Amino acid sequence: MQQKLIAFIGGGNMAQAIVLGLLKQGYPADKIIVNDPNEEKRAFFAQYGVAVSMDNEQSITQSQVVLFAVKPQVLADVCKPLSAVDFSDKLIISIAAGISTARLAELIPTAKSIVRVMPNTPALVGEGMAGLFADKNTPEIDRTFAEDLLSAVGKTTWVTDEDQMHAVTAASGSSPAYFFQFLEAMQQGLIEMGLDEKQSRELVQQAMLGSAKLVIENPQTALSTLRENVTSKGGTTAAALNVFNQHQFNNIIKQAMQACVARSQEMEKLF
Repeated sequence: MQQKLIAFIGGGNMAQAIVLGLLKQGYPADKIIVNDPNEEKRAFFAQYGVAVSMDNEQSITQSQVVLFAVKPQVLADVCKPLSAVDFSDKLIISIAAGISTARLAELIPTAKSIVRVMPNTPALVGEGMAGLFADKNTPEIDRTFAEDLLSAVGKTTWVTDEDQMHAVTAASGSSPAYFFQFLEAMQQGLIEMGLDEKQSRELVQQAMLGSAKLVIENPQTALSTLRENVTSKGGTTAAALNVFNQHQFNNIIKQAMQACVARSQEMEKLF
């Protein structure tokens, strides 16, 4: 990975995950600047030897890569004071949900190289899944850098049509919450059956982890086959799955993902 000076605009959880991931891989701390108005967040990064600042314009001017890690509703306000900055020789990476590359180009007219990213919170433990889309003017060298950067906290995949970023949001951006709710429901069910909270959590989280590993380590095996391998006809697992089917579990999941996509599309128009 090339060692370019990266300015992070925003120091929230995702920025923290990416910075720590980069440092863990040996990226030099003196090649990273984090800008955030919050003193506690700046102190967090400073303890790792990373430069911190509140002067976005100065940090961006001296950097080669600018990563916007702010909430979508404030991105326009963050960009307004930067009208005098020349972004033409910089790679712009945005992890602001719902902000299209076209909108970024409007907010930053001099930008020539833009990559939009949809990360997810498992990046906080180095197991993220990020979807990436690059503006047509973005050179291959910048695409590679963006991919390498996000690979510091997990895996990446590119989409060729920006509209597919809505599906990426439903598939990986929001899906950790689906899994957490499923685990939460299982844990609550076990508590009602008499197990304690700690034991219930250990049972469900390890079952989830083991199941995920089975999927990952058997890439040629269909998900349906993995499910069938656990399910004996007339057995306990079949009884549980029958309840799912009676309540149209698969349709519920599809409808939830469609709702996620619809909201993502709405947000793109809002900001």
